[in-house]
Amino acid sequence: MAQNIITFHNVRKEYDDQVVLKDVSFEIEQGKFYTLLGPSGCGKTTILRLIAGFIEANQGDIRLEGKKVNDIPANKRKVNTVFQDYALFPHLNVFDNVAFGLRIKKLPKKQIEQKVKDVLRMVQLSGFEEREISEMSGGQRQRVAIARALANEPEVLLLDEPLSALDLKLRKDMQYELRELQQRLGITFIFVTHDQEEALAMSDEIFILNKGEIVQSGTPVDIYDEPINRFVADFIGESNIVKGKMVDDYLVEFVGKKFECVDGGMGKNESVEVVLRPEDIQITSPEKGKMHVTVDTQLFRGVHYEIVCLDEEGNEWVVHSTRKATEGAHVGLFFEPEDIHVMRFGESEEEFDARLESYEEEQEG
Repeated sequence: MAQNIITFHNVRKEYDDQVVLKDVSFEIEQGKFYTLLGPSGCGKTTILRLIAGFIEANQGDIRLEGKKVNDIPANKRKVNTVFQDYALFPHLNVFDNVAFGLRIKKLPKKQIEQKVKDVLRMVQLSGFEEREISEMSGGQRQRVAIARALANEPEVLLLDEPLSALDLKLRKDMQYELRELQQRLGITFIFVTHDQEEALAMSDEIFILNKGEIVQSGTPVDIYDEPINRFVADFIGESNIVKGKMVDDYLVEFVGKKFECVDGGMGKNESVEVVLRPEDIQITSPEKGKMHVTVDTQLFRGVHYEIVCLDEEGNEWVVHSTRKATEGAHVGLFFEPEDIHVMRFGESEEEFDARLESYEEEQEG
């Protein structure tokens, strides 16, 4: 069983009486790729800076490998950070940038040379030792920054939006490289981003933050398939969200009709919100559809058409389809019971997990 390498317990951080982290608690297992995901100002970079030791918490415990590190300075923690701008020294070549921290530690020259050689090989930059930073591409600079961090043999590598300055193609290439590197090295990566596609593609686990709190955590699949509330559903992927009523276990009502679903454990006739992902909805003939709609607009997105339909109550339904629709056509929308996700108002993550566990046990029984 994997050990917890980082633990936050009721950690709170304030700046000038403004609370940016509200009693946050979580555990990070050794050897996994974690992503802190959320909009600007949600607290994700603050968590990274607290782990690194660049700032101090106002209250709560932060533990690294079981040892409380609240008062331990950054240079005494087995943690290294790759910053958004990489923070490389432009007047030093690749070798000297990577060797900088090792020289601060006064390691022997031969040992420094071997370590630099080893980490440059890890990030596929062997032979670049004498290259000037100004002569390198954005992706190469990022790998130099990672190599410099890895040279110090950290237990945890913190990455603060290191891909944000790259163009789209290079960004996707670096996503694969970072993920492969983490798996090969087996050390813990904690990655900060506001890009939900990036988080879904790279992570073992995601923490979604909003207004200084972790609102949901879990695997990318769990969070995408079972968002806990409207914020998560909206932030992770595209969603159709409408108000509804939980008639009974596994029966929900929305847009004036009742539909079978797979959610339960709520009160009868409880007000809820209903999520349907665009890729889970099929456009079909009116007689085969569970809902009747009119095609309003459509855009070609390369891999699919994004089709906006209007139902009889004026709700918009976004559908992703590989087939083109006809604007103004009256069509049906079809979806399976498991494609409907029902969310309670104000449900905590603990209550959500308990309800989901109860449902799964009932299904297995």
